[in-house]
This record gives sequence, C-alpha cells and structure tokens, in this order.
Amino acid sequence: MRRATQLASEQGGELVVLNFSSGDAVVEGRRLYDDQLAGLTEMLDASGASYTIRRESHPGNAADELLDLARELQVDLLVIGLRRRSATGKFLFGSTAQRVLLEADCDVLAVKPQHPGR
Repeated sequence: MRRATQLASEQGGELVVLNFSSGDAVVEGRRLYDDQLAGLTEMLDASGASYTIRRESHPGNAADELLDLARELQVDLLVIGLRRRSATGKFLFGSTAQRVLLEADCDVLAVKPQHPGR
C-alpha cells in the first residue's frame, strides 16, 4: 500500500483501493471489514494521495473482476500484492496474480509482502 500511495502522490493520480471478496463465507480472511477500514483510511489520509476505496463482493473470479474494473476505470497502473503459494495451491486454485500480470491492458506492479523487522 505504501508503494501505491507513493506512486499516486508522485504522479498526481487517484489511487483506487479495491478489496474483492467472493462473499461465499461468513468470515473471509481477505475481506476488508469496517474495523480495518478505519486504519486503512487513516493511513491513506496521512499519505496525501487522492484515493477511493471500493469493497466489492461477487461470486465471480477475482482476476476477472479486477481486470474488468481496471478496463472500466482506464487505469494507468495496477499494483497487486503477492503471497507465497505452493505449486499444488497454484494448480488447484489458479493464480489471480499470474492472470492479472499476463492479461492486464496496463502496467502491473507486483509487490511482495514485507516481513516484520524489515
């Protein structure tokens, strides 16, 4: 998120933060809940970047939803977070990041998670 806000501020663009969840579970680990939204909003306000936060819940494929939204908004750059997955996990569940990297109509910046203490 730090890199995305930095780029948006430097380039004078608007940052669109998308949180996508499938909506098929009562509690989803990647869903942005209201209590987390306050912390995110505080961090984005402090960054000085112009931003919009969108929380989307669709039963569809996350890569399809992200690519469709990027085309709709005509974004210049997608910034996606990566996470480590086993080869079996990639095979069974696919790779949203890989699809986005290969199929996006714009540049994509893939960011690895930061490890504590770095």
